[in-house]
Amino acid sequence: MSLITDLALILIVASIVTIVFKWLRQPLVLGYIVAGFLVSPHMPYTASVADMSNIHLWADIGVMFLLFSLGLDFSFKKILKMGASPVISTVAIIFAMMMLGILTGHAFGWARMDCIFLGGMLAMSSTTIIYKAFDDLGLRQQQFASLVMSVLILEDILAIVMMVMLSAIAEGSAGGQQLFSSILKIVFFLVLWLVVGIFAIPMLLRSVRRVINNEMLLIVSLGLCCAMAVFSTKVGFSSAFGAFIMGSILAETVEADRIERLVEPVKNLFGAIFFVSVGMLVDPVILAKYALPIAVLVLTIIVGQSLFGSFAFMLGGESLRSAMRCGFSMAQIGEFSFIIASLGLSLGVISDFLYPVVVAVSVITTFLTPYMIRAATPVYNTLEHRLPSRLISALNQMSTKHATLNSQHSTLWKRLLTQMGMNTLVYSILSAAIITLMFMFVLPVVQNFQFSILNSQFSILHTQFTVLNILAALVTILLIAPFLRAIIMKKNHSEEWKALWRENSHNRPLLISTVLLRIAIAVAFIFYICHHLSHFTTALLITLGIVVVAFIIFSRSVKHRSIRLERLFINNLRSRDIAAQVHGQKRPLYEGRLLDRDIHIADFDVPANSQWMGKTLRQLNLGKRYGVHISSILRGGRRINIPDGNTAIYPNDRLQVIGSDDQLTNFSHALLTELLTEDPEMEKREMKLRQLIIAAASPFLGKTLEESGIRSHYSCMVVGLEEGKENLSIVKPQYRFKQGDIIWIVGEQHALDKLQNA
Repeated sequence: MSLITDLALILIVASIVTIVFKWLRQPLVLGYIVAGFLVSPHMPYTASVADMSNIHLWADIGVMFLLFSLGLDFSFKKILKMGASPVISTVAIIFAMMMLGILTGHAFGWARMDCIFLGGMLAMSSTTIIYKAFDDLGLRQQQFASLVMSVLILEDILAIVMMVMLSAIAEGSAGGQQLFSSILKIVFFLVLWLVVGIFAIPMLLRSVRRVINNEMLLIVSLGLCCAMAVFSTKVGFSSAFGAFIMGSILAETVEADRIERLVEPVKNLFGAIFFVSVGMLVDPVILAKYALPIAVLVLTIIVGQSLFGSFAFMLGGESLRSAMRCGFSMAQIGEFSFIIASLGLSLGVISDFLYPVVVAVSVITTFLTPYMIRAATPVYNTLEHRLPSRLISALNQMSTKHATLNSQHSTLWKRLLTQMGMNTLVYSILSAAIITLMFMFVLPVVQNFQFSILNSQFSILHTQFTVLNILAALVTILLIAPFLRAIIMKKNHSEEWKALWRENSHNRPLLISTVLLRIAIAVAFIFYICHHLSHFTTALLITLGIVVVAFIIFSRSVKHRSIRLERLFINNLRSRDIAAQVHGQKRPLYEGRLLDRDIHIADFDVPANSQWMGKTLRQLNLGKRYGVHISSILRGGRRINIPDGNTAIYPNDRLQVIGSDDQLTNFSHALLTELLTEDPEMEKREMKLRQLIIAAASPFLGKTLEESGIRSHYSCMVVGLEEGKENLSIVKPQYRFKQGDIIWIVGEQHALDKLQNA
């Protein structure tokens, strides 16, 4: 019962506080934090929750669903399209903030391990908090927000590596081998999950699409989310990280938009509980005792992320204006900082005061996050007026120069080797995963079956190579054969390969060496399988591996299987884009080019109660008012491209709008605020049905429907004439009312009363 009581208290207080914050035009995430502070056990004058453990459990679920929704909205395919820019920015930010944290800890005279762990905590910005702040501020569709989310996702991935590194340092071990194995583990599971998920899950959804409804799709989606979260914890990652991976997989399916709409209420509920739980962690006693360190750490994060964060994004190729918006947005710490602090406490290497201090810093910086996001543009405008115009112009053009520099250094060799490397990595991981599953689950069953059918009198029992082992090896090789063939043959007939082969004869030995290297990798897989299941000599196993690989290369059936699997995967990966193209929702090709000029396309849905509905684009004059252009209108299953001034706007239209971030922000604000006001007397104007009998003194006697004025004068409508039949008879315009006629009238209450008294 305490769980229900606590939940009721949290939601009631959160609803009241968020209404106040909405009225004050402040972000809702701040309202949740204030609500958590009010219901926390640290507040003696207000009602507080009884069981904090249950709240923390619900908060963990909230983080999981928030990151699941983030994955649905921001897939890994978008990160890959951004190139090396997010990677450069992420590494620079983590390094700079870790050094700042370590130096700040040393300045207060804290212990060595306290300083090292503090550096790790300050380096981790909060994905969930920034995502929520962007959502509340209506900035999620802007260009800089996508780059920030890319960096935050990479930070979450690197946080796992950082935790392994911190554990190694805390335990006094060398840590190099452990760190390297942790990185390999992350890469292995990331690629495996994404490839297998994109291969299998779209097929699952397609197979049940005809029978699945919204309720079933919600259950299936949340089930997949929780399953991946559990599997993620089993292999040493966080549940939130697994939920994000599943969201990224589902983001590439046709049902992604539908799933996102269905999951949103669940995300909002548990997300609110998470942010309320963050507010509960604020302890006024700790705030008073460690006020100076908390204030210094808050300033360190704000100033450090504003300066070094902006510089890191500029290193990634962003202009000064965009880099400042990105850097200012990341000026806070969140859930991964708590996890790192908990790790330090569990290892017994950090002081007890550090955790509540970091929590207080997180809450304060979370509270300041929306204001920092808003402050970026005014600060840039100030710098623009103070700094030399040439310097500002040069910094703002850095992204264009960066892109040009990259394109000049992009060679055929670089593209070819990158593609070969990616293919080899992906197919090697798939092959390794299949071998691992076979050896962990299938082989023990085979061996148990072998021992059950043989007895000790048979000499075959004492041999180390059995018929069943041969069968197990053959099945494993057949399963990985399409992947091994792809490793060897993929990109051997690409345009880059042909161009390099024709360009210079010196390229040919190098090209042939890439084939030989990939053949060696395939032979190594065969060698490992046979060596695990037999004790033949090394020379024999290598020879066997070469023969098997040759068979794989020249086998037509293996070739067809490899091509079929790859096509199926690519179709699944592009299923959302293909569906958008079929339904006329594919975005134009020029969008990518506009991104470099702070101009891009964003989608906006027209509210059902918008003041714009029924008006033409000429009447709205959006170009003059906001500087934007409507490139197309999606209306149901129809698309109107390049609409002219006579095109009218209808409720629930999806407008594809071209403009800069500022222009789109102003447009979005107008679209969401210019709404029809609610009718204060809506309940009084409810339509009612009433029976009316034409009496001898009735003013309608002998008159036709038009002459009676029932519609024009009394604002009522005649539904029908009752003639003793099962259904009412239609009253024709020329029909004259007779005495005793029973007619049914519909209208508002006051109009019916007026008609009755006529």
